Amino acid sequence: MAISPVTAHATYADDLHLMSHTGGMHPVFRLTPVRGAKRVQATVTGTPALLSWDSAGDEIQAVFASEDVVRVRGNGRLGLCLSVAEAELTPFTGGYFFHDPVAAAYVLTSYETGRRYRVTVLSGSVESEGLQALGHANRRLVIGADQRPWEIAIEEYESGRPPCRSDGTFDGLVLAVAKAFREFVDAVAPWRTGETPAADLAVYLLWSSTVRPTGFLGRPGVLMSKHWMNKVWSWDHCFNALALAPGAPDLAIDQFQLPFDHQDPSGALPDSVTHSEILYNFVKPPIHGWAFGLLRRALPRELTREELDETYRRLAAWTEFWLTTRRAPGSPLPHYQHGNDSGWDNATAFDPERLVESADLPAFLILQLRQVAALAAELSHDADAERWRTAADRLQTDMFALLWRGDHFHTRGVVSGQDWHTDGLLDLMPIVLGAELPNEIADALATRIAAHLTEFGLATERPGSPHYQADGYWRGPIWAPSTILIENGLRRAGHTAPADEISARFRALCERSGFAENFDALTGAGLRDRAYTWTASAYLLLAAAHVARTGPRRSG
Repeated sequence: MAISPVTAHATYADDLHLMSHTGGMHPVFRLTPVRGAKRVQATVTGTPALLSWDSAGDEIQAVFASEDVVRVRGNGRLGLCLSVAEAELTPFTGGYFFHDPVAAAYVLTSYETGRRYRVTVLSGSVESEGLQALGHANRRLVIGADQRPWEIAIEEYESGRPPCRSDGTFDGLVLAVAKAFREFVDAVAPWRTGETPAADLAVYLLWSSTVRPTGFLGRPGVLMSKHWMNKVWSWDHCFNALALAPGAPDLAIDQFQLPFDHQDPSGALPDSVTHSEILYNFVKPPIHGWAFGLLRRALPRELTREELDETYRRLAAWTEFWLTTRRAPGSPLPHYQHGNDSGWDNATAFDPERLVESADLPAFLILQLRQVAALAAELSHDADAERWRTAADRLQTDMFALLWRGDHFHTRGVVSGQDWHTDGLLDLMPIVLGAELPNEIADALATRIAAHLTEFGLATERPGSPHYQADGYWRGPIWAPSTILIENGLRRAGHTAPADEISARFRALCERSGFAENFDALTGAGLRDRAYTWTASAYLLLAAAHVARTGPRRSG
């Protein structure tokens, strides 16, 4: 659950809502502060442990007592109206609201979430409207209308549950949640200083977006957002795993492995996973070998042989998918079948054709093949190790021979056989090969990358391009994954100065504009989903590395 003003895709409501992310993103209750029966304006503030509405010194407070229980209280001068978010009850939408005499509570059954929501009045008064109503009706509870102190508990559950007990005081719960967050941020970002002012907020975003195992999520999962991007996509998860690795290793390993739990018989990973659905209509780019190498070095413990063996088998199958089902007859290069497969959904590289051989894909696969070969050798699969190394060498040779054109990479159409070059950053992603690139190719890519660097970071389409769009998704805005991959590749290629500059500008961007899904490359404004975990993870990765390189500065 979450309490948020965001109730649908890019839709902000006047009031906060209790949201459920089980089965999608659905508003359950509208939470409206009232005096008597009249709505009042209130200022909303929050800490990791406590949410508050304040109106002229009168206050309502909320705390998550657990992952499925919210406690809310008022000092008596403000009441709270809980309105069922969907006004109409049909056989397929809305919710049925009734008083449960067994639990001495009010229960909403929600079609959208497939769950029940029980409101237990722990103290104070309650007035109800629309109980057992069908069709269109006002279904609501008003708590504390008589201006006496009050407290309620809101629970999300399945079909049945023992009556709610008020275990623990409200203030005690706030202290416990604050302590839990403090311990988490100290573990994940112990390096934070005054020079990394967004670290606490970045960790909060990861912490608050972590959901318990249920449904198709067999492990604790960090959703990309508690707004509408509330899934685990099969490359986003790698960045969250890397950020969590030093301080929350078990959670980090879970993040890396979660999509692999649903690998199909061909070896493909799903496009995305949630509690209630798994989508296979697209895939995502094979950055997993690159990510696993970094993850393993960041973990504070050695992986067991069983963990290494499992990872080897999964990475090997994922690699075979690209080398078998995604190589057209007669072509040595793998291809994407749509921009969504690359993660760069609408990048200009996909404008001429949808099925393309772009240079980023073999670059990722070369790194993955090297990682799989190293794992095979470590596990004494010597023949396989040699086969993977040979495949990596051959793919690298073919990539340079077929896609490199003097000072840049081209993209080639699978159907037409024609090739083209764009002003998009995607064509420059082979910098991720780092030291494996010949110096002249690394230098040429670094020069072209510099043309994408704005005051705030790397624009995904070069400013000045006729295809540049300020809010064009992958046709201009700054994104976290491209920033991390390019910064890391430049650094491994020996271009440390531009890597340092990219890191500094992206960190400053996050400190100014938060952790949006992406950012306007020329103004720095946050775009689309405004609370995205891979952006927070990218900040943490870059900030931690910066502190490690430079050390904390002394004040004064």
